[in-house]
Amino acid sequence: MNFFLCLIVGGGIAALILLRLWLVVCFRKKGQPAVSVRVLVVAGSGGHTTEILRLLGSLSKGYNPRHYVLADTDKMSAVKIRLFEEKRAELDSESLYTTHLIPRSREVQQSWSSALFTTLYALCYSLPLTFRLKPDLVLCNGPGTCVPICASALLLGILAIKKVIIVYVESICRVETLSLSGKILYHFSDYFFVQWPALKEKYPKSVYLGRIV
Repeated sequence: MNFFLCLIVGGGIAALILLRLWLVVCFRKKGQPAVSVRVLVVAGSGGHTTEILRLLGSLSKGYNPRHYVLADTDKMSAVKIRLFEEKRAELDSESLYTTHLIPRSREVQQSWSSALFTTLYALCYSLPLTFRLKPDLVLCNGPGTCVPICASALLLGILAIKKVIIVYVESICRVETLSLSGKILYHFSDYFFVQWPALKEKYPKSVYLGRIV
């Protein structure tokens, strides 16, 4: 009985190792210098999109293409992104961008219990999208939509498909407490930026550079 149990467990571990090796061989590109950074940008309603576009405006041309992800009900952000990219294209003819819609993780005043299910629903759309785009960098600043996107990016690394750098910039509106998205991604992001010294004191892992958007 114990022999067969050990055999089954050992076989399962061996299968996982073989799967990881196969994924590394098939998906990881070694020795190829990166000439550009594929950025997946999470936009959000309210001031989130305005802030993230200000941040993108300060980045070099090397951050190209830019793939925007926004909630399917967020019409205003789609307009802001289009205007921003049209102006950028006037200065850089090689500038590329795409927009992608996923279900909103949480509506305003939605209960936390039901938000769990809507976030899982959004994750079902985020996983295939992130796996298809395979970004080098995920840039987000607080909208609930960024949680399933970042979870998908983390899974890319866990499966050894691609290491995705997650950069989270907390909104300038957050002076003393983090947003819910910030509280979650503080533990998983590679770089976590705050814009107020009080937050740096409470969250030592964060990086404080003053106001950056």
